[in-house]
Order: sequence, then structure tokens, then C-alpha cells
Amino acid sequence: MTSRKICFIGSGNMARSIISGLVNGGYPANLIESTNPSAGKLTALQSEFGISVSHDNHQAAQNADVIVLAVKPQLMQAVCEHLQNIDVSSKLIITIAAGIPAKRYSDYLNQPINLIRTMPNTPTQIGVGVTGVFAPANITEPQKQLCQTIMATGGDVVWVEKESDLNNVIALAGSSPAYFFMFMESMIQVGEELGMPAESVRLMVQQAALGAAEMVKQNPQLSAAELRQNVTSKGGTTAEAIATFEKGGLRDLIESSMKNCIKKAEDMEKLF
Repeated sequence: MTSRKICFIGSGNMARSIISGLVNGGYPANLIESTNPSAGKLTALQSEFGISVSHDNHQAAQNADVIVLAVKPQLMQAVCEHLQNIDVSSKLIITIAAGIPAKRYSDYLNQPINLIRTMPNTPTQIGVGVTGVFAPANITEPQKQLCQTIMATGGDVVWVEKESDLNNVIALAGSSPAYFFMFMESMIQVGEELGMPAESVRLMVQQAALGAAEMVKQNPQLSAAELRQNVTSKGGTTAEAIATFEKGGLRDLIESSMKNCIKKAEDMEKLF
């Protein structure tokens, strides 16, 4: 595994998150290369992680054992077509783009390929992320293990049997950190409006969120509902807050938001 050279085509936030996970997990920085049209992101990546950087997608892909396609979906076809004259038969291709079916990449690259679709989330940057992964039937077990090893440096990896399930992964994990940030953002805003020091408010909210997640993790025998009920004394302050959420339709709003997220992913698939 340590002999595998990895190149990231694209140097956006998600590529940075995976690179961070790799390097912080002990993967040799000299075996990682990232490309991008602009110098700013490349300079930052090279300075922070000690990886190689380039503006040349073609050369980086040519020299790599593993190609991670980390560009926006609307740019993917053009990026891949530029790589068509590279023989990728012995390379593993990993894509982190939403909305592009696996079979489309063979068309983009104009040759049979070994491609695995992944859907990581941004907490991979600090090693506590989760990545949904789908491998088409032609992918070998060693290739799956290689992908597992790369993505696991950023946290947990969940393999799905159906490619369509990746859209569910997007709603459950890929996009969901933003849901929690928004909830925390709202709580922090209320705390500050109540006149408490901003630093103290942020500390309390972040630790409450961290503690709640850790309790879910450390108590697998208990459902999230049971953990909630354990905090909610009948007729108490927590019960009043929960009742307000219920009255406001929080559950329905969460369901609608997640289903709209999935629908957006499905709509994106029709564009490519």
C-alpha cells in the first residue's frame, strides 16, 4: 500500500479533507500529488501537508497508481476527456463527485476503467468523517481494499450494494454536517441574544453536540430515541423544548429536507 502513488485531480475542500486524513494518518506525503488550475490552493496544500503539487492533470494522472477525481460534477467530463490518451487499465480511479453514474466515466475516458464511487464528508479532515462507497461488479477485492485503506484514514467507511444508495448517503452523511452546523449556529445566535459571552455560548453548544454524538457512539444498545427520553424528565425544561420542536414540525421538516437532498442528487444524475 505504501508504494501506491496517489494523485488528486482538483484541490477543493473535499480533496483537502482526504489529503489531510491521509497525511495525518501516516500516509507518505511524497506519494501524494494534487493538481489545480490556480496556485493559491496548491501552495497552501504543499505548505501544510508537504505533498507534491502541479497544474498538469495529464502528467499527474500518468504517473499515479490511484487517480482521485475531485472536481465539480459540471467540470468532470472536460477533465476526463483531457486524460483519454492515458492507459488507465492498471490504475484505480476513485471519484468523489455527486450525481455522475459510474458508467458515465468510461464514456468520458473513452476506455474500460476500474472506478469506485465514493461520497465522503468534510469531517474526514479531522479523522472523524464517514464515506459511502460503491464498487461496480468489475472491481476486484484488492482494489476495494485499496480504496478502503485510503478513505478510512479520514474515518469510517460504509459500503453500499446499490449505486442509487449513494444518494441516500449524501442526505445522511455527505450533506448532513451542514444540518448540524445550522442547528448549532441557531443555538449560538440565541445564546448571544440572551446576553451571554459569545465564547462561553460556543463552548457550551459545541460540547453539548460533541457529547451527544459521543453518547450515541458509546451506547450502541440504546436508540437515539431512548437517549433522548433519558434526558427528558416529564414536565421538565427539556420536555418543554422537545414539545416545542414537535409542535413546530421539526421531524417533518427534517424528512422533507433529506428527501429534497436526495431528489437533487437524482436530478443531477440526469444532467450527465
